[in-house]
Amino acid sequence: MQNIKEITKRVLGGKISAVETVNEALRVIDEKNKSLGAFTAIHHEQAIQRAKEVDESISKGNQNLPLAGIPVALKDNMCLSTGTTTCGSEILRNYQAPYDCHVASLLEKSGAVIVGKTNMDEFAMGSSTETNSALTTKNPWDLERVPGGSSGGSAVAVASGMTPIALGSDTGGSIRQPAAFTGVVGLKPTYGRVSRYGLVAYGSSLDQIGPFTRSAEDAATVLSVISGKDDRDSTSVDRPVPDYANDLDQPLKGTRIGIAQEYFGEGLDEETRSAVNQAIDTLRSEGAEIVEFELRHMKYGIACYYIIATAEASSNLARYDGVHYGYRADNPDDVIDLYSKTRAEGFGSEVKRRIMLGTYALSSGYYDAYYLRAMKVRTLLRRDFEAAFEKVDVLCCPVAPTTAFKLGEKLNDPLAMYLADVYTISANLAGIPAVSIPCGFDSQNLPIGLQLMGSPFSEGKLLSVAHQYQLLTDFHTRNPE
Repeated sequence: MQNIKEITKRVLGGKISAVETVNEALRVIDEKNKSLGAFTAIHHEQAIQRAKEVDESISKGNQNLPLAGIPVALKDNMCLSTGTTTCGSEILRNYQAPYDCHVASLLEKSGAVIVGKTNMDEFAMGSSTETNSALTTKNPWDLERVPGGSSGGSAVAVASGMTPIALGSDTGGSIRQPAAFTGVVGLKPTYGRVSRYGLVAYGSSLDQIGPFTRSAEDAATVLSVISGKDDRDSTSVDRPVPDYANDLDQPLKGTRIGIAQEYFGEGLDEETRSAVNQAIDTLRSEGAEIVEFELRHMKYGIACYYIIATAEASSNLARYDGVHYGYRADNPDDVIDLYSKTRAEGFGSEVKRRIMLGTYALSSGYYDAYYLRAMKVRTLLRRDFEAAFEKVDVLCCPVAPTTAFKLGEKLNDPLAMYLADVYTISANLAGIPAVSIPCGFDSQNLPIGLQLMGSPFSEGKLLSVAHQYQLLTDFHTRNPE
């Protein structure tokens, strides 16, 4: 398995051209996407043209391209002026963004080549990449199982070898859970570390863009490229961006690894529990100190999250009305009928469910009882993490209660689908960084993910621990047949 550093070194050194690298990626995508459904759009001509520009830049002596010639896929809720940005929804089926999202501009500046858009749950609302209007994305480890969601297409693109990098968005686990289900690395940075400009909003206080890669080392390289202050996003934080890849060789000895029993209770699959415990033992064997502690308010996390996230979704999705842009219903009786028909025909059932839940939580007479109370619980949960990170450097736990479930298994059971995110939502509520790395396989040869969480802007520490673990194991190097 070639990592990003090796590919970039060859491109910059003239041993292979960016055009050859991108052509090979496009060939693999065309071959595998028919059965996996990872990509909703493949930008053949634009990608080759961009690769030619990278080669030309290198021929003129430009060596400051940390992702030279690297093919990258973007989740289809990130705006690109090339092609469409649909968010997996009928209401945006033919929408063409007039600008590029900030991360796309940073990727291209680094020499990367965006090759297409990947499938997702509609408006990033789901945990299986099944709630969209386009196609079904399948897990490359078992074509009868889901890849996780909502960034399932991006996870599959990396897991199946179509691209070495893909970007996703994480509102409640939408990077980490599909990374765990498909056996790749998925990083959710600290809220504000990466600009959200050009990311179609779902839950504005929760959304964050992050990378899928095959290794922690590759994730570190990508994070350094896409991080930083952006004046067009008032929530992006103005603080220096480290060279994360240069800080990976910190020894595990003396690192305090926190274990909260709230992540190991009822509902956790025994094979997942065993794999995570073995990973903890591996870290301990290298000198890490294991510290147990309590997160008292985590049990309220799911309820808190699905009030705050749906309330923000209700507000953010009010703009899709058939007037400004996107789908418009035919022959409405009046403007109210236009709004009603457009939204009824354009949104899928899960999006409608969350809009109604959020509107109810924000409505007169219920705001204090639901939304305000959820915000108070969010504060308590954040304080729990602040207290925990005074005692430990990294929190270690499972990513999901089970491995990948079967296609259709939970599609008609919203509560069961929501509970698939029970271990991931707390990081979004607290705004802290978290990463999923492969830590084993179950008896059906399905990947299991280990989640590492840290204090705000401690991505360097998280990636260092992940990298040291990957030097001791080979789970991240294994490929689906």
